[in-house]
Amino acid sequence: MLHPQQCSKDERISARRDQIIAAARLCFRKHGFHGAGMAEIAKTSQLSVGQIYRYFANKDAIIEDIVRRIVMKKIRLMTGNAHNLQQVAHNLAHRRIGNLSAPYKEDQCTEQKEQAEIDHALMLEVAAEATRNPIVENIWRESEKQLFNEAKSLLSATFPQFSEAEMTAKVESLAVICEGTAFRRMTTVHADAEHLEALYNRYFQDLFETDLTTSKLE
Repeated sequence: MLHPQQCSKDERISARRDQIIAAARLCFRKHGFHGAGMAEIAKTSQLSVGQIYRYFANKDAIIEDIVRRIVMKKIRLMTGNAHNLQQVAHNLAHRRIGNLSAPYKEDQCTEQKEQAEIDHALMLEVAAEATRNPIVENIWRESEKQLFNEAKSLLSATFPQFSEAEMTAKVESLAVICEGTAFRRMTTVHADAEHLEALYNRYFQDLFETDLTTSKLE
């Protein structure tokens, strides 16, 4: 790690913002947006409230940065593999969050799993806060639009036979399943994962009019 004096001004600003965001994620996860104040974020980040205001205008600005980072992480994970619908079906059937389109690794490090859990919890928190706070609602809508358009672009490249309107409807349907599964992850599992995976595979085959077992989607 570079000594602070060896870092450029932009690097120091970026590092300080990262420090604040890491602390805010923990505070929001533990107490929610309403329960976590700037004083607690400052204490957790080992900075003063005044220092935090040098990098973020207010708590909404911190929330916006957190959501932006989560969305960009999801886009990076989606890139190049979002079309792997068999893998999506498998992960959905097991209620696995994070990168739905990539093989799940049982030996994934604890920190990665914890960060994925925090991302998931924070996005649920954002959704709830959006019903009360118009600023957060706008942040939520813009982030959802960005993810939706990215997913549509990736799937359109794999299934170019569908019109834009058709693909929009298909991605909307897929989003409902993915987001619904993420929410239901907190509830009791009633169905066997093997049966669910078979149902999802059949649904995706019908939805995209393709045989997932023979199509070269990797």
